Order: sequence, then structure tokens, then C-alpha cells
Amino acid sequence: MSRTRILTKPPARRSGQQVFALREDPGGSGELLVLLVDPVYRDGLVLPGGSAEQDELPHLAARRHLETETGLVLPLRTILTVDYVPAAEFPEGLDLVYAGGMLTPQQTDVVRHHQPPEELHALHWVPRHQLRDAMADDQYRRVEDAWDAWEHGDGIPLLIQGVPVPVG
Repeated sequence: MSRTRILTKPPARRSGQQVFALREDPGGSGELLVLLVDPVYRDGLVLPGGSAEQDELPHLAARRHLETETGLVLPLRTILTVDYVPAAEFPEGLDLVYAGGMLTPQQTDVVRHHQPPEELHALHWVPRHQLRDAMADDQYRRVEDAWDAWEHGDGIPLLIQGVPVPVG
């Protein structure tokens, strides 16, 4: 016999969804660049993304924010890193970073021609060696961990009630 225990007062927790997407340096250096956004509400660059709404599937929240901020629509299933954020300036939360993968030239054109929403100053492509100077420490460590996971083929699939989210 199984029993379901219902919390009478569940904790309020933010669910952040971000996307790690790369492109090759168009200057031909062979270096990889990560897509970052410059939000008006905080200092430093961050990965594209935002919070999920109540009952919004996490990968769809990531996809929604990515499309709004960059114009990109990517299949998001693999999580590269999970970052627990204690309550401070934002509510307590878990931030999931999804693998957006290596973008094609056509996808980078979408980003180049996209008009970001008013809550963003701009979109930036940043090489790995410049991340520390461009980001707050917590954001830098999150991106570094995601980059390491991506390079090593690590990551975990997102499941919804035990069922893998389909790719595409």
C-alpha cells in the first residue's frame, strides 16, 4: 500500500532555466564563444534564461526565455549542471543549465538579427578566457561547470514524472 504525503505548506522555491549555447569564432581563431545576455536588473553577463511559471515544464520555460531573449528555438533535454541558490537577493531556487549545443551559422544569424527585449541591454558572444571578467562569480562558476560538462559529454536527461522529455 502506498501513501501520498501532502505538504500543508510547501516551500516557495524559484526554478531557474538557462541555456548554454556555443558557436565558433567567426574570426577563424578556432575558439568557441558562449552566448550570454546583459540584463538591466543585475551587473554582469548571464546565460539566457529565466524562471519557470507555476506548472510550466522546465525545458519549455528555458525554451520560452531563450526564444524571447535571443530568437533561438532549440530542443532542450540534457541538463549540464544544477545550481542550488540560497535565498538572498532572489528567492531560494534551483537553476538548471541545459545544453543548447553548437549553433549553426544560420542560428547565429538569427541571434544577430534578433531585437532583445527591453530587460536586456544586449546579447554577447564571449570566449572562455574572458568569462571571469564579464560575469559575477556565481554566474562564472555556473558557466564553467556547464562548459566542462559539455566538453566531457556529461549531462543528465530531464525527466517529467519519470519519462524522458523527447528531443525536438
